[in-house]
Amino acid sequence: MRPFRIAKANARRLPALGAAFFLALGLFAPQAHAAPAPTPAGKPAAPAAKAAAPRAIPVPKSPDTPKDARPLASDPQAKATAPTAGSTVGARTAKQLSAAANACDVSAFTGNSGAALVQKVKAAGLDCVNTLFTLTGNDAKAAFNEAQMVSVANALRDTAATYPGDDSTAAGELVLFLRAGYYVQWNHPDVVGTYGTTLQTAARGALDAFFAAPHSKDVTEANGATLAEAVTLIDSAQENARYTGVVKRLLTDYTPSWTGSMAAAVANTKTVIERGFDLPAFTAALQADPSFATTVQSFVTRNSSQLNGSDMVTGIGMELGNLVANTALRAQGRPILKDLINRYPLVGNTGPLTMNLLWFAENKDAGNCSYYGTCDVPTRLVPLVLTVDHTCNANLRIRAQDMTAQQLADTCTSLVNQDAFFHKLVKDGGPVADDNNTSLEVVAFDDYYNYSLYAWEMYHIAVDNGGMYEEGKPNAAGNQARFIAHEASWLRPQFQIWNLNHEYTHYLDGRYDFYGDFDAGMTTPTIWWVEGLAEYVSYSYRGVHYDDAVTQAGKGTYTLSTLFDSTYDNADSTRIYNWGYLAVRYMLQSHPQDVDALLAKYRVGDWNGARTILKTTIGTRYDADFATWLKACAADNCGSLPTSQAPLCTAADARQYDKNCRRDNVAATTGNYSYSFLYLPAGVQQLTVTTSGGTGNADLYYNGGAWATTGSYRAKSTAGGNGETLTIANPPSGWVYFSLYGQQAFSGVTVTTTYN
Repeated sequence: MRPFRIAKANARRLPALGAAFFLALGLFAPQAHAAPAPTPAGKPAAPAAKAAAPRAIPVPKSPDTPKDARPLASDPQAKATAPTAGSTVGARTAKQLSAAANACDVSAFTGNSGAALVQKVKAAGLDCVNTLFTLTGNDAKAAFNEAQMVSVANALRDTAATYPGDDSTAAGELVLFLRAGYYVQWNHPDVVGTYGTTLQTAARGALDAFFAAPHSKDVTEANGATLAEAVTLIDSAQENARYTGVVKRLLTDYTPSWTGSMAAAVANTKTVIERGFDLPAFTAALQADPSFATTVQSFVTRNSSQLNGSDMVTGIGMELGNLVANTALRAQGRPILKDLINRYPLVGNTGPLTMNLLWFAENKDAGNCSYYGTCDVPTRLVPLVLTVDHTCNANLRIRAQDMTAQQLADTCTSLVNQDAFFHKLVKDGGPVADDNNTSLEVVAFDDYYNYSLYAWEMYHIAVDNGGMYEEGKPNAAGNQARFIAHEASWLRPQFQIWNLNHEYTHYLDGRYDFYGDFDAGMTTPTIWWVEGLAEYVSYSYRGVHYDDAVTQAGKGTYTLSTLFDSTYDNADSTRIYNWGYLAVRYMLQSHPQDVDALLAKYRVGDWNGARTILKTTIGTRYDADFATWLKACAADNCGSLPTSQAPLCTAADARQYDKNCRRDNVAATTGNYSYSFLYLPAGVQQLTVTTSGGTGNADLYYNGGAWATTGSYRAKSTAGGNGETLTIANPPSGWVYFSLYGQQAFSGVTVTTTYN
């Protein structure tokens, strides 16, 4: 997915693919101080820490994102594009429909015409007629050509004259047949043929007669079953303008006591209204009769106790937004939208209605927030929607709609510990010049629906995606880096924030590998690295097997030199994400020196120099080896990254560490400690302590200015085995302490310390 602009200068929107998975690596918990620290040895100078700000990018939705029944005006799929399919009254199981189809003789409708056809339709039963929506080819033409439809429409006109308020005269079968015909002809006009004025006249006569019948106004389940289909037929025949009076009557007469098919009849007016706005005659009818709009408004306010998002009152009420989307009706619609937007709360059961109407006001009647009284809505929404405000550390904050303390702790740990993994991988020397993005705000909505409902207004972003990373201009003071995300609700009860680790990699990559903002980095093709690295870190750090990428490796679709040319314009998601991952993994494993040279160019903004390395220095030289590697990777032998060890520490005291050094063969018995310390100059932004190798199980504890123990620590990493990492943001200057605790006796462990 390609980045696009929002209402921020040079904002970056970076797409991502892959699910976030949280690793329970321990919590941050302030503890009491223990033993006194040793005396500092000197006062080494350090660079001053930098201030904070953001950069930006859209994230594809997961294919597993559930379709929510509640309406979203901003969803392009919310707009109906064809006549309604199938019966809208009565729940029929797949087994029942299959049985009906088997018992239904299509030849009864394709082999008869005129009065004989009408008799077959009346005798067929509703379930049989309902199967006709699936007709295609010659059957569709024979059943639903205009002459057949006219015969049935005229029969409905005649039957309606004595309509008894139930289906004893088969009015329901006649209505449903006409609906099926309009539906099939809409989808297969070249097969069925055109419908002209002859059918229009017949359909009007049928609908006029039905709605004039006294018993069509009966408030009964029996009448409602046919009435609901007749209301839908209004739209199928595109007679929305002619029957605005019928819609007004139903909305006016409705009370909450109407249930079942009578409620369905009222609910079906939504389709008549929604699709009516596409017809000039409907617009003209509403211009001539402003009471139609106020009737809909009154229907909403009278029945506001039903509002919950998935109810018919919300669905019908949000159609009022189309008034301001229509130039001829805008003046009529403005006071109605203003009233409803300000009448009901923005959150809770009324949120879907108010936010959808607000979407119309802001997107179809732009520049009038003062009139609507909505200019401050984004500011008002943040504390109303994001009720959780949690600080992981000075560099990381979480604003969430609903997260438990444990979920917050695990999320913080996942992100903080990812720092060390990333820095070891790219071997950076600290932030690039002029980058002030020292902090990241993670925004987590409860699910995709809430993200779609609120994020567009709160952060002025498009929401037809799975999230958005905003970088902004990293050199601007006060700029806030922000990842706007949502929980992967389809994975519950497991808690995951969709794309979390992928997007956090974008933040780190932009801060430590790319000079300037996103637009600057796109002056030459860099997507293979940008997205490939984010995929590589997300999957590798979480220890998740990348099935899709391994499958793609077996296809051998692209050469490495081709992947260097990937852009958001010339590549699909498979090439961008799966193949980006493969290209980055291959280069990091097989040619790390070339990656170092490339990143050296990226970090100073020498995009042309980086391009020369890729297309001239490397060119096609690695294509053959890449193809060989792909075959091995397809067999699940993708190899592992080379490890680069820090030099051995030189201090005489075996417990003392320094800026970038390691000690090997660290050991302790079960229940005992290996105590350590190092001196930090002022201004250190990040301290990383890692452990690896050896036998047993060593847990890592850190406690700032005091000895670290299991009962006195500020941070810990307690995974199984000896692969522990702690990343401490803005640690205090002076002597700081960490230790390895023998959960089980351990030996041969390597401990490494680095800081920026």
